[in-house]
Amino acid sequence: MPGKNDTNRNKASALPAPWLDLKNLTGKGLSIDSFSARMGELWCIWGENRSGVDELVELLSGEYDQFLFESSALPKDLAVVSFSNQQKIFEEEVRNDDTDYLQKIDPGTLARDFIGSEGDHKELIRLFHLDHVLDSGYRQLSSGESRKLILLNAVTNGVLHLLVQNPYDGLDTASCAEFDQIMTGLHSRGMGIIITLTSKRDIPRWCTHLACMHKGKLVKQGLRHDVLAEIPENTSKDQWADTLDLTSARNGARSAEILVSLKNGRARYGERVIFSGLDFIVEKGTHTLITGPNGAGKSTLLAIISGDHSDCYANELHLFGTRRGSGESIWDLKKNMGIVSPDLHRNHYIPGNTLQIVISGFFDSIGLYRNYTQAQERQARIWLLRLGLEDRAKTPFRQLNFGEQRLVLIARALIKMPKLLLLDEPTQGLDDTHRDNLLQFLEQVADAKLSTILYVSHRQDEYRDFFKQHLEIGDCA
Repeated sequence: MPGKNDTNRNKASALPAPWLDLKNLTGKGLSIDSFSARMGELWCIWGENRSGVDELVELLSGEYDQFLFESSALPKDLAVVSFSNQQKIFEEEVRNDDTDYLQKIDPGTLARDFIGSEGDHKELIRLFHLDHVLDSGYRQLSSGESRKLILLNAVTNGVLHLLVQNPYDGLDTASCAEFDQIMTGLHSRGMGIIITLTSKRDIPRWCTHLACMHKGKLVKQGLRHDVLAEIPENTSKDQWADTLDLTSARNGARSAEILVSLKNGRARYGERVIFSGLDFIVEKGTHTLITGPNGAGKSTLLAIISGDHSDCYANELHLFGTRRGSGESIWDLKKNMGIVSPDLHRNHYIPGNTLQIVISGFFDSIGLYRNYTQAQERQARIWLLRLGLEDRAKTPFRQLNFGEQRLVLIARALIKMPKLLLLDEPTQGLDDTHRDNLLQFLEQVADAKLSTILYVSHRQDEYRDFFKQHLEIGDCA
């Protein structure tokens, strides 16, 4: 009769060899004894901000020199779709921008150039809804479109192993369902797949295995159903509202004030029409939720309002009662705005530490180039304390992980509590606690009549009752 140990050895030998096998991993706050992924397993690695999950993505992206580990399997053809890789491509496109030399807009690398053997992948291109942007440059794509393009680049170039960081961030509902379909299809064709998430709410049903990270360690790993049942509901909340100066609440009894008025609005990138015929009015206190599919023009609309898109002058646009293009200073307008957007985030590739980036919100600059007061520094440090980033005050912004960077940019937008908050998918990269804290904070801002909020989101769990107006922009493609 075979003994129990023999049975266990037989079971182990029946398993396929791992395609990813990490042992005794240390570095950048990580301490992982063992993690293996085998063919046939669909892994999700979940961890909140600062759990170590982003550092693990950094390692698997090829940043080996900052880590020590033993590995019997680390695939050389692992394609990584991450915020960091998106940023690297963007910065390379900026460096190669020949707009000034050409005396016309240089679109840069076209979307179709990212796709291997385009004619062989027409079905995938349609499934990703990227067929209408193939002749657009990478920098002209929305955040969601660029993420889909990088994923499509990996798939069409025949990689056998794939790691995707926070795949649902920046994707509309239909695209999320398409991503799920694509992942299960790739798995059935023998691809090894791992996704990492900072939101527990995003853990998909198609994952067979789940690992949980906390303080740099893998505290649980195994079958999805078993591990999910052991994760407690997160009930902790921070009180961001402690940073509010309610004594400065604006008088809600004053007469109505129109902050934004756009008539027959239109926008385009080159020959591509983003939207047209859009009428949009925002009165003070009319907090507005803006939704619509990827590429429909949500981010473009906010960029026109903020003055960061050239079509702000081609439209009949009034801000705070002033017609755009009538000789007004953009800085006079921006002092009344606080902005968070994927575009602002990727344009923060400048020197500067965490504290300086938060303080720069007082001056509406990308980077800090002016002297600031002790009171302004004190307010910035209060924000860092509330966000749990007080120990990162002197850390260069670019050395923070993506979620930490997004929190810093949120603080930068909120620190002066402007008349108008333009928040374009502000919670990308955030865990559930920070997402809920931000939305709770915005609800208190709305109740105190401190700002008027324009909020772009694809996530239905972010819809709140304080939104008094809902603008849904349709797909113009």
